[in-house]
Amino acid sequence: MNLPNAEALERADFSTFDLDQVLAVQPAGEGSVSAVVPQSLSNAPVTMDPARGAPFGGLMAALAVRAARVTLGVESALRTLTVQYLAGARFDEPVRFTGESLRGGRSTLFAEVRAAQGSRAALVAGLTFGRDGPGPRLRPIEQVTPARPLAAIESQGPLGEGVPWFTRWVEYRFAMDFKGWGNHAEPIVRVWMRLRDGRPLDDLRLAFLLDAVFPNYFMVLGPTLATSVDLRYDLFHTLTPETSPEGWAYFEFQSHDVSDGWALEDGVALAPDGAPIAAARQLRKMISRG
Repeated sequence: MNLPNAEALERADFSTFDLDQVLAVQPAGEGSVSAVVPQSLSNAPVTMDPARGAPFGGLMAALAVRAARVTLGVESALRTLTVQYLAGARFDEPVRFTGESLRGGRSTLFAEVRAAQGSRAALVAGLTFGRDGPGPRLRPIEQVTPARPLAAIESQGPLGEGVPWFTRWVEYRFAMDFKGWGNHAEPIVRVWMRLRDGRPLDDLRLAFLLDAVFPNYFMVLGPTLATSVDLRYDLFHTLTPETSPEGWAYFEFQSHDVSDGWALEDGVALAPDGAPIAAARQLRKMISRG
């Protein structure tokens, strides 16, 4: 396989990426749908054959949400999503997603989605959907503010050659002085992101973006191989096209503990007007090189 060099990657037109097309699913019978994931969304470094990696976690999370909506006919807002990654899916082979309603009422629905290729399980996801309603308001997380406004930052081109393939479909604007991996005092990433299709932010795009940066501990320790084990998102309210018409959101991610072969990270997402829209937590398992 001929891999692209850095100059070619800088010239490439990534605006052709269409998340809606990638997330298009086909009926697969018995409450199931299927999707084929392209290799361009691999979590392998761009210096490697993308087939050596797997579909990255944020994409699989978004597919789980799409599968639940299609198989169960859910229209309410996504409130929580928890994904356990059982095995990396293979490319160019249909992944079958099966949705099940666990319990539902007029305002809340609990659901589960399982994904597999043949007898090989890929993930299991728990989802909560719910309508907005009346109630008290207390939002301490509103104390989080963007480190730098979006308009004050120039767009960065595709990141360096050590990053995964899927990052080519994301536009990044770091709200910090990015000195490179291993050259920072704190395991924190502050960044504006959007998908290069430039479409309004929705729960599917947010699910993609909440996992679209490198592990935060890279900032201090440098690259270390790891795999996502458990990923959780909490969405604070219903997203509409007016939330972020151009798809931008501000993210802060921080590693809380990296030890004994595991890494725990938290993140928060804000809309362009500064309103908090989601929180995330991810557990990673370090991969030994031995």
